[in-house]
Amino acid sequence: MKATINNSQKAIQATYISILGNTFLAIAKGITGFFGNSYALIADAIESTTDIFSSILVLFGLKYASRPPDENHPYGHGKAEPLITFAVVGFLLISATVIFIESIHNIQRPQSKPESFTLIVLGLIIIFKEISFQYVNKKSNETKSTSLKADAWHHRSDAITSLMAFIGISIAIYMGKGYEAADDWAALIASLFIVYNAYLIFRPALGEIMDEHLHDDLIDQIRKSSSLINGVVGTEKCLVRKMGMNYIVDLHVIVDGKLSVVEGHSIAHSVKDKLKIDLPEVTDILVHIEPDSE
Repeated sequence: MKATINNSQKAIQATYISILGNTFLAIAKGITGFFGNSYALIADAIESTTDIFSSILVLFGLKYASRPPDENHPYGHGKAEPLITFAVVGFLLISATVIFIESIHNIQRPQSKPESFTLIVLGLIIIFKEISFQYVNKKSNETKSTSLKADAWHHRSDAITSLMAFIGISIAIYMGKGYEAADDWAALIASLFIVYNAYLIFRPALGEIMDEHLHDDLIDQIRKSSSLINGVVGTEKCLVRKMGMNYIVDLHVIVDGKLSVVEGHSIAHSVKDKLKIDLPEVTDILVHIEPDSE
């Protein structure tokens, strides 16, 4: 349980950092885009604004998912995590749609050339967002948090839209007359990248909700640890279900068929205790005893 609490705290701390970073960037992008005459930057600010709300959703989901099991939720509240991830994907798709529609409208209207100082701001933003992605992604891998992984990809998505804006503004500034709309074309292309990233976030969350089999490495560790218990002849079925940042395991353990029920029960408890020590992310294990056919 201690490791679970630590994972939850790590994920929540990373989310607070995301909220602060996205708030600062949304303001910086909006002001720079307005005074620098760049819709790509304004579009970028729109995405950062949706990131703020999605990060708040992630924070809520993490706090709710970390609640202990109760009478109505005997397996805990971990499934709230992928559900929140779906909401995050929704925010991404909304922002992509807004950026796409506004880009189309702006391309059809006469445009003024963006200001050169917007490139400096964008360069700093790209570096900051990539660092943010690496940090949050590392925390998501450590905690096995689906919603935190979605938040990390929000940062990567933001870095991509900023990069596209940088390219578009550079073309508009340095290619001169006739290329003013390059800034808006960049925002248009960025919206398509956002949709693709939304899919990358959605797919694993859907797998978690559907209890898709994605845990071969963990199953190998479970079998290896179980085989070290005295009296265990082998293992048969091993089913793993992800619940938020934790895992629930159904394991069939093979023992000598001549053992008494009490002895088999004792072996099952020994297996369960060892797995909880070796694999703290596994919070509940149901051990079924199978008699050795030989």
